[in-house]
Amino acid sequence: MWDVPSQGRSHRIFGHKVRRTHHLFSDLELAVFLPLEWQQDVTDIREQFPLQRELTIEIADQYGITHPSASGVLQYMTSDFLVDTSRSDKMRVALQAKYSDELQKPRMIEKLELERRYWEQKGVHWHLVTEKEISSVALENIKWLYPAQRDEIEDADLKHRADFYSHHFAENKESTLINLAKSLEVAYDLAPGESLREIRQLLSQRVFSFDINIAFRKLAPRDLVAAEAVTLEEMLHVQNQ
Repeated sequence: MWDVPSQGRSHRIFGHKVRRTHHLFSDLELAVFLPLEWQQDVTDIREQFPLQRELTIEIADQYGITHPSASGVLQYMTSDFLVDTSRSDKMRVALQAKYSDELQKPRMIEKLELERRYWEQKGVHWHLVTEKEISSVALENIKWLYPAQRDEIEDADLKHRADFYSHHFAENKESTLINLAKSLEVAYDLAPGESLREIRQLLSQRVFSFDINIAFRKLAPRDLVAAEAVTLEEMLHVQNQ
Protein backbone atom coordinates (compact mmCIF):
# COMPACT_ATOMS: atom_id res chain seq x y z
CA MET A 1 0.00 0.00 0.00
CA TRP A 2 1.20 3.50 -0.85
CA ASP A 3 0.94 6.24 1.78
CA VAL A 4 -0.76 9.07 -0.13
CA PRO A 5 0.12 12.54 1.26
CA SER A 6 -2.29 14.67 -0.74
CA GLN A 7 -5.61 14.30 -2.53
CA GLY A 8 -5.74 17.71 -4.18
CA ARG A 9 -2.25 18.23 -5.56
CA SER A 10 -2.02 18.44 -9.36
CA HIS A 11 0.94 17.43 -11.51
CA ARG A 12 2.24 18.16 -15.00
CA ILE A 13 4.57 15.41 -16.17
CA PHE A 14 6.18 14.62 -19.50
CA GLY A 15 5.18 11.26 -20.99
CA HIS A 16 7.91 9.38 -22.84
CA LYS A 17 5.53 7.04 -24.67
CA VAL A 18 3.55 9.72 -26.52
CA ARG A 19 6.04 12.59 -26.14
CA ARG A 20 3.70 15.08 -24.51
CA THR A 21 2.89 16.59 -21.12
CA HIS A 22 0.18 14.85 -19.11
CA HIS A 23 -2.03 16.77 -16.69
CA LEU A 24 -2.86 14.83 -13.53
CA PHE A 25 -5.15 15.98 -10.74
CA SER A 26 -3.89 14.09 -7.67
CA ASP A 27 -0.96 12.22 -6.19
CA LEU A 28 -2.92 9.02 -6.72
CA GLU A 29 -3.27 9.70 -10.44
CA LEU A 30 0.50 10.23 -10.57
CA ALA A 31 1.01 6.93 -8.73
CA VAL A 32 -1.11 5.17 -11.36
CA PHE A 33 0.45 6.98 -14.31
CA LEU A 34 4.11 6.23 -13.56
CA PRO A 35 3.77 2.42 -13.58
CA LEU A 36 1.75 2.68 -16.81
CA GLU A 37 4.63 4.63 -18.36
CA TRP A 38 7.07 1.97 -17.18
CA GLN A 39 5.12 -1.02 -18.54
CA GLN A 40 6.49 -2.06 -21.91
CA ASP A 41 3.16 -3.37 -23.24
CA VAL A 42 1.46 0.02 -22.77
CA THR A 43 1.46 1.96 -26.04
CA ASP A 44 -0.70 5.02 -25.30
CA ILE A 45 -2.05 6.81 -22.22
CA ARG A 46 -4.84 9.38 -22.36
CA GLU A 47 -5.78 11.11 -19.13
CA GLN A 48 -9.13 12.69 -18.17
CA PHE A 49 -10.79 10.86 -21.05
CA PRO A 50 -14.31 12.22 -21.72
CA LEU A 51 -17.26 9.85 -21.93
CA GLN A 52 -20.02 10.37 -24.48
CA ARG A 53 -22.65 12.34 -22.58
CA GLU A 54 -25.55 11.00 -24.65
CA LEU A 55 -24.62 7.45 -23.66
CA THR A 56 -24.03 8.17 -19.96
CA ILE A 57 -27.42 9.94 -19.83
CA GLU A 58 -29.07 6.94 -21.50
CA ILE A 59 -27.43 4.49 -19.07
CA ALA A 60 -28.33 6.66 -16.07
CA ASP A 61 -31.99 6.72 -17.15
CA GLN A 62 -31.99 2.99 -17.81
CA TYR A 63 -30.66 2.06 -14.36
CA GLY A 64 -32.23 4.83 -12.30
CA ILE A 65 -28.95 6.60 -11.52
CA THR A 66 -28.90 10.37 -11.06
CA HIS A 67 -26.59 11.74 -13.74
CA PRO A 68 -23.85 14.17 -12.57
CA SER A 69 -24.91 17.78 -13.07
CA ALA A 70 -23.98 21.31 -12.04
CA SER A 71 -26.44 24.20 -11.82
CA GLY A 72 -29.01 22.08 -13.61
CA VAL A 73 -26.71 21.24 -16.54
CA LEU A 74 -25.84 17.58 -17.14
CA GLN A 75 -22.06 17.24 -17.03
CA TYR A 76 -19.62 15.23 -19.11
CA MET A 77 -18.08 12.38 -17.14
CA THR A 78 -14.45 11.31 -17.48
CA SER A 79 -12.28 8.30 -16.80
CA ASP A 80 -8.91 9.12 -15.29
CA PHE A 81 -7.06 7.06 -17.90
CA LEU A 82 -7.76 5.28 -21.17
CA VAL A 83 -4.83 2.99 -21.89
CA ASP A 84 -3.93 1.17 -25.10
CA THR A 85 -1.72 -1.91 -24.86
CA SER A 86 -0.14 -4.47 -27.15
CA ARG A 87 -1.79 -7.31 -25.23
CA SER A 88 -4.25 -9.40 -27.23
CA ASP A 89 -6.51 -10.05 -24.21
CA LYS A 90 -6.72 -6.42 -23.05
CA MET A 91 -5.89 -4.08 -25.91
CA ARG A 92 -7.70 -1.17 -24.26
CA VAL A 93 -8.32 -0.53 -20.57
CA ALA A 94 -10.14 2.30 -18.79
CA LEU A 95 -8.98 3.19 -15.27
CA GLN A 96 -10.52 5.25 -12.51
CA ALA A 97 -8.30 6.20 -9.55
CA LYS A 98 -10.07 6.82 -6.25
CA TYR A 99 -8.91 7.05 -2.66
CA SER A 100 -10.38 4.23 -0.61
CA ASP A 101 -12.17 6.56 1.81
CA GLU A 102 -14.16 8.00 -1.11
CA LEU A 103 -15.68 4.57 -1.66
CA GLN A 104 -17.64 4.98 1.58
CA LYS A 105 -19.85 7.56 -0.14
CA PRO A 106 -23.02 6.11 -1.74
CA ARG A 107 -23.08 8.84 -4.38
CA MET A 108 -19.53 7.99 -5.44
CA ILE A 109 -20.48 4.33 -5.83
CA GLU A 110 -23.38 5.37 -8.07
CA LYS A 111 -21.14 7.40 -10.36
CA LEU A 112 -18.57 4.61 -10.54
CA GLU A 113 -21.29 2.14 -11.44
CA LEU A 114 -22.45 4.46 -14.22
CA GLU A 115 -18.89 4.65 -15.53
CA ARG A 116 -18.45 0.88 -15.29
CA ARG A 117 -21.63 0.24 -17.29
CA TYR A 118 -20.53 2.78 -19.89
CA TRP A 119 -17.31 0.92 -20.61
CA GLU A 120 -19.11 -2.42 -20.44
CA GLN A 121 -21.32 -1.25 -23.30
CA LYS A 122 -18.21 -0.14 -25.18
CA GLY A 123 -16.61 -3.57 -24.72
CA VAL A 124 -13.66 -2.05 -22.86
CA HIS A 125 -12.15 -3.45 -19.66
CA TRP A 126 -12.66 -1.05 -16.73
CA HIS A 127 -10.76 -1.08 -13.45
CA LEU A 128 -11.01 0.89 -10.23
CA VAL A 129 -7.62 1.59 -8.62
CA THR A 130 -7.10 2.77 -5.02
CA GLU A 131 -3.96 3.61 -3.08
CA LYS A 132 -4.12 0.08 -1.62
CA GLU A 133 -3.18 -1.42 -4.99
CA ILE A 134 -0.08 0.76 -5.41
CA SER A 135 3.25 -0.86 -4.49
CA SER A 136 5.26 1.74 -2.57
CA VAL A 137 8.56 0.06 -3.50
CA ALA A 138 7.77 -0.13 -7.21
CA LEU A 139 6.55 3.46 -7.21
CA GLU A 140 9.71 4.79 -5.55
CA ASN A 141 11.85 2.82 -8.00
CA ILE A 142 9.99 4.26 -10.98
CA LYS A 143 10.19 7.79 -9.54
CA TRP A 144 13.96 7.32 -9.26
CA LEU A 145 14.33 5.95 -12.80
CA TYR A 146 11.82 8.15 -14.60
CA PRO A 147 13.85 11.38 -14.98
CA ALA A 148 16.78 9.45 -16.48
CA GLN A 149 14.61 8.28 -19.37
CA ARG A 150 14.92 11.75 -20.88
CA ASP A 151 18.72 11.73 -20.84
CA GLU A 152 20.16 11.64 -24.35
CA ILE A 153 23.13 9.29 -24.65
CA GLU A 154 25.15 8.64 -27.79
CA ASP A 155 24.97 5.04 -29.02
CA ALA A 156 28.71 4.55 -28.65
CA ASP A 157 28.63 5.87 -25.08
CA LEU A 158 25.71 3.63 -24.18
CA LYS A 159 27.46 0.54 -25.54
CA HIS A 160 30.70 1.49 -23.78
CA ARG A 161 28.91 1.94 -20.46
CA ALA A 162 27.02 -1.32 -20.90
CA ASP A 163 30.31 -3.18 -21.39
CA PHE A 164 32.06 -1.28 -18.58
CA TYR A 165 29.37 -1.94 -15.99
CA SER A 166 28.75 -5.53 -17.14
CA HIS A 167 32.37 -6.25 -16.25
CA HIS A 168 32.20 -4.62 -12.83
CA PHE A 169 28.79 -6.11 -12.04
CA ALA A 170 30.20 -9.58 -12.73
CA GLU A 171 33.16 -8.89 -10.42
CA ASN A 172 31.04 -7.46 -7.57
CA LYS A 173 27.80 -9.43 -7.52
CA GLU A 174 27.16 -9.11 -3.78
CA SER A 175 27.78 -5.38 -3.36
CA THR A 176 24.87 -2.98 -3.55
CA LEU A 177 24.80 -0.81 -6.66
CA ILE A 178 25.17 2.28 -4.50
CA ASN A 179 28.31 1.00 -2.77
CA LEU A 180 29.77 -0.26 -6.04
CA ALA A 181 29.15 3.13 -7.65
CA LYS A 182 30.99 4.86 -4.81
CA SER A 183 33.94 2.49 -5.21
CA LEU A 184 34.11 3.08 -8.96
CA GLU A 185 34.00 6.84 -8.47
CA VAL A 186 37.05 6.61 -6.23
CA ALA A 187 38.89 4.11 -8.45
CA TYR A 188 38.34 6.08 -11.66
CA ASP A 189 38.47 9.56 -10.15
CA LEU A 190 34.86 10.32 -11.10
CA ALA A 191 32.76 13.12 -9.66
CA PRO A 192 30.58 12.09 -6.68
CA GLY A 193 27.33 10.60 -7.95
CA GLU A 194 28.51 10.21 -11.56
CA SER A 195 28.72 6.42 -11.55
CA LEU A 196 25.31 6.03 -9.90
CA ARG A 197 23.86 8.45 -12.45
CA GLU A 198 25.22 6.31 -15.29
CA ILE A 199 23.87 3.13 -13.70
CA ARG A 200 20.47 4.78 -13.31
CA GLN A 201 20.52 5.72 -17.00
CA LEU A 202 21.29 2.14 -18.00
CA LEU A 203 18.48 0.81 -15.82
CA SER A 204 16.00 3.40 -17.09
CA GLN A 205 16.84 2.41 -20.68
CA ARG A 206 16.46 -1.28 -19.71
CA VAL A 207 20.02 -2.11 -20.72
CA PHE A 208 19.86 -3.98 -17.43
CA SER A 209 16.50 -5.10 -16.05
CA PHE A 210 15.48 -6.06 -12.53
CA ASP A 211 12.48 -6.90 -10.38
CA ILE A 212 10.80 -3.52 -9.93
CA ASN A 213 9.63 -4.62 -6.46
CA ILE A 214 13.21 -4.67 -5.10
CA ALA A 215 14.05 -1.26 -3.62
CA PHE A 216 16.77 0.42 -5.69
CA ARG A 217 18.76 1.21 -2.53
CA LYS A 218 19.06 -2.55 -1.94
CA LEU A 219 19.75 -3.56 -5.54
CA ALA A 220 22.88 -5.63 -6.13
CA PRO A 221 24.48 -6.68 -9.43
CA ARG A 222 23.20 -10.21 -8.84
CA ASP A 223 19.65 -8.82 -9.21
CA LEU A 224 20.29 -7.47 -12.72
CA VAL A 225 19.75 -9.16 -16.07
CA ALA A 226 21.61 -7.71 -19.05
CA ALA A 227 19.73 -7.14 -22.29
CA GLU A 228 20.77 -9.43 -25.12
CA ALA A 229 22.89 -7.89 -27.86
CA VAL A 230 20.01 -7.98 -30.36
CA THR A 231 17.68 -6.31 -27.86
CA LEU A 232 20.24 -3.59 -27.17
CA GLU A 233 20.56 -2.88 -30.89
CA GLU A 234 16.77 -2.61 -31.15
CA MET A 235 16.67 -0.16 -28.23
CA LEU A 236 19.31 2.02 -29.85
CA HIS A 237 17.36 1.96 -33.11
CA VAL A 238 14.16 3.07 -31.37
CA GLN A 239 15.97 5.91 -29.58
CA ASN A 240 17.18 7.24 -32.92
CA GLN A 241 13.73 7.24 -34.53
